[in-house]
Amino acid sequence: MIEVRNLTKRYGGTTAVDDLSFTVHSGRVTGFLGPNGAGKSTTMRMVLGLDRPSAGEALVGGRRYRELTHPLRHVGALLDPSAVHLGRRALDHLRWIAASNGIDRRRAVELVEQVGLGGARDKRIRALSLGMRQRLGVAAALLGDPQVLMFDEPVNGLDPEGVRWIRDLLRGLADEGRTVFVSSHLMSEMALTADHVVIVARGRLVKETSIGALTEKGSLEDAYLDLTTGRGL
Repeated sequence: MIEVRNLTKRYGGTTAVDDLSFTVHSGRVTGFLGPNGAGKSTTMRMVLGLDRPSAGEALVGGRRYRELTHPLRHVGALLDPSAVHLGRRALDHLRWIAASNGIDRRRAVELVEQVGLGGARDKRIRALSLGMRQRLGVAAALLGDPQVLMFDEPVNGLDPEGVRWIRDLLRGLADEGRTVFVSSHLMSEMALTADHVVIVARGRLVKETSIGALTEKGSLEDAYLDLTTGRGL
């Protein structure tokens, strides 16, 4: 599981994440919700060791990310589908990542087909649409067959068929007993996908609860707005 303990991140006089604590359990999809600037991406970056916390800690399976040997075998993540070498071919990109963690290069071939990019495997990434880059990022996250998956806004750029595909994928991963942590601004999509939600605003935890408990008195959109604007506090 993912444990966030009193996590804080300051940039000069700005506090992006403020004493944030929550737990993401295995076997379910946990949605990470909040308005722009709420600290969602910064929190995910600290879990993955890309940003150093000002205070607190984030653990994956009881260890910090930097302590993991061959981390892609433990954690798969998609934060920014465009943060790649745009001149590299899609399949070569996956093979390069696989090699960095001692993963069989045949796994790259398997996944490029699985995510629907078989016909684009030899295209350079700069020629791929945003939706295709999202699929490539998902393939990269799955390379090490990890037990923990993290996705930041994974449906961005996807067409309706792609949205359904990512929804089914996330649900399938959770049903296999994996830990699935996904941020989104699409409340209706989270209502269809997530079992549990962590809602943040201004870098602080607002609510951690099941989707059912949050929506029992109305829509997820209304509950979310009440919480993040203070009306539900």
